Amino acid sequence: MLPGLEAAELPADAIEVGRILDAWGIKGWFKVLPYSADPEALFSSKSWFLLPTEKGVKTFDGVGLLKVKEAKIHSDTVVACAQDISDRNAADALRGARIFISRSSFPTAQKDEYYWVDLIGLDVVNREGVSLGQVRDLLTTGPQTVLVIDRVRDGKTLEIMIPFVATYIDDVKLSERRILVDWQADY
Repeated sequence: MLPGLEAAELPADAIEVGRILDAWGIKGWFKVLPYSADPEALFSSKSWFLLPTEKGVKTFDGVGLLKVKEAKIHSDTVVACAQDISDRNAADALRGARIFISRSSFPTAQKDEYYWVDLIGLDVVNREGVSLGQVRDLLTTGPQTVLVIDRVRDGKTLEIMIPFVATYIDDVKLSERRILVDWQADY
């Protein structure tokens, strides 16, 4: 295991939230590529679980626990520093590492706000009770987010896209794993 990382087990509720891009400066800071436009989960957790890069040179094996001292936005990127990562070489050894955070440490979403990871896999049903499929992904198109839904019909998987806006989304019931929409099956 690299200096600054402790051997650990990945929590059962771990969510991949970003990747370490590169060293930043000479004092052990590193750049992070968050997988969210709002990297609040990165900022709220002081324990990041790292898995080695999937491509390129692996500098460690297994799961490593990184104890984060500080993470912040700097210009147009996220930078962070951690305990026992005190120079550029130590930070550079983390390059490519995948960052996971326990879902239980995410900040609580506000009313009518949802984490994308909570929407993926939900069933989408229209007002008439017709199942439109399951959410496979979400896309950001600039002004709005779009649900990408896989619908199986006649043995074929079709892709449906529904804007995730109040005009089309009637209700999100996470406890029932369902989204109710104002959308016709033949759109």
